[in-house]
Amino acid sequence: MNRTPAEDRAHWERTADRMLLAVRPYATEDHALVQLPGVPSANGVRSDGLEGFARTFLLAGFRLAGAGGADPHDLAGWYAAGLAAGTDPENPGRWPTFAECNQAKVEAASVALALHETRPWIWDRLDDRVRQRILDWLAPMAGDPMPGNNWIWFQGITEAFARTAGGTWRQQDLDRVIALTDGWYAGGGWYSDGLTGGEHRNFDHYNGWAMHLYPLWFCRILGAAAPAGLLDRYRARLHRFLQDQRLLVGANGSPLIQGRSLTYRHAALAPLWTGALFDATPLAPGETRAIANRMLDHLGSFGTDPDGLLTLGWRRPFRGLLQVYSGPASPYWASKGFIGLLLPPDHPVWTEQESRLAVEQGDFVRSLTAPGWLVSGTADDGVVRVVNHGGDHADPGRPHADDPCYARFAYSTHTAPETPGDPTAGAVRADPLDNAVVLLDTAGRASHRRPATRVALDGGTAVSRSRAHWPEDTTWDPFGGPDTRYTPGPWITVGSALRGSVEVRAVRVDGDPGDGQVLRIGGWALAGRADGGAARVVGEDGLVSLVVDVRGLPRATVVPGIDSNALGSPSATPVVETEGPVAHGTLHIALIHLGGADPAALPRITTRAEGTTLLADVTWPDGAQDTVRLPAPEHDVRKDQHDA
Repeated sequence: MNRTPAEDRAHWERTADRMLLAVRPYATEDHALVQLPGVPSANGVRSDGLEGFARTFLLAGFRLAGAGGADPHDLAGWYAAGLAAGTDPENPGRWPTFAECNQAKVEAASVALALHETRPWIWDRLDDRVRQRILDWLAPMAGDPMPGNNWIWFQGITEAFARTAGGTWRQQDLDRVIALTDGWYAGGGWYSDGLTGGEHRNFDHYNGWAMHLYPLWFCRILGAAAPAGLLDRYRARLHRFLQDQRLLVGANGSPLIQGRSLTYRHAALAPLWTGALFDATPLAPGETRAIANRMLDHLGSFGTDPDGLLTLGWRRPFRGLLQVYSGPASPYWASKGFIGLLLPPDHPVWTEQESRLAVEQGDFVRSLTAPGWLVSGTADDGVVRVVNHGGDHADPGRPHADDPCYARFAYSTHTAPETPGDPTAGAVRADPLDNAVVLLDTAGRASHRRPATRVALDGGTAVSRSRAHWPEDTTWDPFGGPDTRYTPGPWITVGSALRGSVEVRAVRVDGDPGDGQVLRIGGWALAGRADGGAARVVGEDGLVSLVVDVRGLPRATVVPGIDSNALGSPSATPVVETEGPVAHGTLHIALIHLGGADPAALPRITTRAEGTTLLADVTWPDGAQDTVRLPAPEHDVRKDQHDA
């Protein structure tokens, strides 16, 4: 889009206004609940109505405060009425209490944050009785044993506001929030969203739209009452994170399509704007606005229905990308993507000329230690790819079904994982396919990966290992999925080298595969149809997904999908397989390509062994070299398998 800097801010304001006005016809008469149409979440219709109020109130808060109280659409009056009605215990349409609905605790933080930002125009003008009712509704948060993940920050934000407004709060709650967050910091700017099995394994967009946003707002709300040095600590961590996040946006404006709650979409901008607001960013002002504009224009080109409501999905309404807590108003945490409106019109972010995105400035390869990711961006097609040998959001102590948004070996800004079915309905899912390394049993069922253990991350290479297993119940869940019986199999060690559009994916299987177990390696799934070539797909947008056999995977084909991909239906995934059953301790290698065209040249690979370690030496077309090392498991896998 060709807009001047001054036109940019006006465009953001108009977009926010359209979003806010579009939901008004679905509010109750007293404005307490915003009940959007669609399938209710597991939390129920009344909780969904509170979610609709709270999340749009957050957007209204940013819009109103950023305009210095200028209010042509009476945002202050409209939401003040809802605050009064929602907290009236005599109102049949009141908000659910925390005791009645856990989700209300989530929405309380949005209410508190919006009240803080609009204090002169809403809170200070409310009737004393209404203010007290709001504080009474928030009060049970004090002393609540919140879950050990980003939910603790709903408590932190709510009690911080209550402290400044004469409400109920506990110092021990605030101390616990700070201490837990410090324990979840994994280094390099990255937080794990809580610990799973005592380990940092939970890496996704919550790192930015929760774990970096709320701590800084906690300090903003408390002001001089915040602990000494806390603001500087949080600012330094966000500054470091944004060095990585700037790499994880494609030239198309899409953030990485990985993790849970992806239907929040624009919320991926939360840490970017927060960095600018708190002077905690390494980005030039023009780069900040360039990323934000590109993402707003990209996401604004789809994802709304004819009435202007945000839909549940990504590019289209698509329930395969959801979680059980997703309801019709869930997408309105997109409000966090509008924090930039708090920056005054004369801020350099709004006045300086845009710069190019990182991926447009040239090709790059990085390794991100905390999440265990290899990252590659290519300027000619604008694609950013992540190869995942780190967190999988799974308890390392027990096998799980694979969540496609965490357990795949690769994610990108231009593709979505295959996610058939509706997670909110508890439907049984399909086997791992795209960007998966699996064993197929005699019935053709694919093994699952989670939990995976990181073995190595060294420059442009990474290695992880997991035990193949076949769950009886393959329903996935970001928190692990249901307990279920499973059949254990061999250990699979996978190593990757990444450069440009190509990943070298090397695999060894240790243990005695069962009768007829075939090794299959899947490439990138694309919305579109196969073009007739073996293990090659051309997507609707012209991208090419290709898998090339290098060693031991001669059977090449394409697996079609229908209504299984967030970016469109139909979809297709190229795969390669062994000719017959895989043998213990053998090395298999495939090249996995995603790019704007077929690769101009492929790397040259030679293999060798050093004792029990299998090595693949990679020489890239530009002469750069990598070595992928696949060590044997340290324990006796055959005895391990026999005992199982």
